[in-house]
Amino acid sequence: MSDRPMLDSIESPDQISGLTPEELRQLSDELRDEIITEVSKIGGHLGASLGVIELTVALHHCFDSPKDKLVWDVGHQAYGHKLLTGRRHQLPTIRQHGGIAGFPKRSESDHDTFGVGHASTAISAALGYAVARDLRKERHHVVAVVGDGALTGGIAYEGMNNAGHVDTELIVILNDNDMSISPNVGAISRYLTQITTGHLYNKLEGEVWELLGKLPKGDQARSLAHRVKEGLKSAMVPGQLFEALGFRYFGPIDGHDLNLLVDTLNDVKHLKGPTLIHCITEKGKGYSFAEADPLRYHGVSKFDRTEGMISKPSSGPPSYTAVFGSTMQRLARDDKRVVAITAAMPDGTGLVPFSQEFEDRFFDVGIAEQHAITFAGGLACRGLKPVAAIYSTFLQRAYDQVIHDIALQKLNVVFAMDRGGLVGADGPTHHGAFDMAYLRAVPNMVIMAPKDENELQHMMYTSVQYDDGPVALRYPRGNGLGVDMDEEFVALPIGRGEILHEGNQVLMLAVGSGVELARRTAAMLVEHGLDPTVVNARFIKPLDETLILEQSARHDLVCTFEEGTVSGGFGSAVLELLHAKLHSVPACRIFGIPDEFVEHGTPEQLYEDVGFTPEVISESILAALRGSEQTVDLASRRRATPG
Repeated sequence: MSDRPMLDSIESPDQISGLTPEELRQLSDELRDEIITEVSKIGGHLGASLGVIELTVALHHCFDSPKDKLVWDVGHQAYGHKLLTGRRHQLPTIRQHGGIAGFPKRSESDHDTFGVGHASTAISAALGYAVARDLRKERHHVVAVVGDGALTGGIAYEGMNNAGHVDTELIVILNDNDMSISPNVGAISRYLTQITTGHLYNKLEGEVWELLGKLPKGDQARSLAHRVKEGLKSAMVPGQLFEALGFRYFGPIDGHDLNLLVDTLNDVKHLKGPTLIHCITEKGKGYSFAEADPLRYHGVSKFDRTEGMISKPSSGPPSYTAVFGSTMQRLARDDKRVVAITAAMPDGTGLVPFSQEFEDRFFDVGIAEQHAITFAGGLACRGLKPVAAIYSTFLQRAYDQVIHDIALQKLNVVFAMDRGGLVGADGPTHHGAFDMAYLRAVPNMVIMAPKDENELQHMMYTSVQYDDGPVALRYPRGNGLGVDMDEEFVALPIGRGEILHEGNQVLMLAVGSGVELARRTAAMLVEHGLDPTVVNARFIKPLDETLILEQSARHDLVCTFEEGTVSGGFGSAVLELLHAKLHSVPACRIFGIPDEFVEHGTPEQLYEDVGFTPEVISESILAALRGSEQTVDLASRRRATPG
């Protein structure tokens, strides 16, 4: 007999609407237990989903998904939602190769209303759904669930401002887990919230408002009544900002009180215009280890459920992230102009030690990449050396600022882009596939990528020493190669590569992690009697034109290697150069990430999927030298991309 009888009976969310309060609480307990059990086995995002269990159950109890549209922000919160919408038996596959995604995904379920991986988008998407509903003369509810961290992103307020202007029916739920439950979440606030969301109160308020308008000097009476009401609300609840944006504000309420959640949702969904419900929740709720350390239990690898996550001594080479962080500390000790900026990712970017040593020179701006970049520009204007440490995938959100606020003004800002390339289980929303391509189009930009962790520290030093515009430095997730680390920094000449091995017939031009792949591929080709030349290009922009042109002219086949999209990236830059400068262009092949969105899985599995392996590439090179095309193995989805 199953130990989760309530959850066993739920195949779709429509089965939740008729449950009693006791059954809803039991379902919440079983849901929380299921998530802890499965995530402990495979890893995943834990704390955020545990914090919204009661809210998730209440939403599916009060609303009719997928007719009613539930739009989740970020998606870290949505594990419970996935379990209640027919994917319980797939939970053991979440974020695994071929399994369900870790975030809401429209192609995965009709209940996943909007695909999401980056924060702050839910309100805008939900407003789009609400306006479409109105234009199509439909009748259903639209609800956006937004975390408090997402409200540091400007697009959230752009969406709210527009929603207040449109004035259509839209419910925004603010899941606030960044603080303990405030004194307002007590008897008085609970009483006020229950009153102000009830049918009788709102009916009475409307009738009183209409009556005041009919009285002599009715406008003055209305104005006085409005001031009294707002003064009382200001003293009791922190809703003035939201009401100024055109939302009716309710809360804060206890986001773990199922009865209160259900009552509030059922009352609010009958109101006209945009409304916001402020729920106070505890991240990691129901699992003591996650409650005690919500940051550590945000995203986890597999762990012992009973003992929690046990720290293991680090083994192997340091990660690129750690090398970046320690290099930043060394640079800041020697140069007081160096400041660090991150967008809500101090731990993920390796800047926590920097923030502790240089508190006044560290700035976490929240989930606000656009602001981060323009803020860095202002610092640079006053002679500082700002280093904006932002994941490759998140820098995309600030592309306009990179162009107009930094590059156009030729400001000395360093973009340190962690997670360049295929990052694994987080999937297409988080792969750093496009940075080389989208930054290469920007004038005044220098772009570089290190072949190993030692070269990373020298590139960081080079970037900070550079005084003629912005520098973008991208490096992969994971550990370095275990090379020896130089004690002294060396400034690399801008736009100069290095020949690692000089051979003949096949020229391998590589950047970043592609260098190690080129070396491994070359070793395979040696077994076939070839002796390829291997070049660490170092720079995507500017290219080492002299080296590339001289070497290309003396080889039969030119191959480029990059862990980025083949459309417009390093390989494209090389082809453009060859066609512009050589009278006779050799045969070329570009090896990288295909022109498609790559799904989730381990990096090794994904490299196999896209053909970014020594085995596939060596076969392609041998086929090219024979004058034949490589046969693509569709069964394993391996592919090589010709230039």
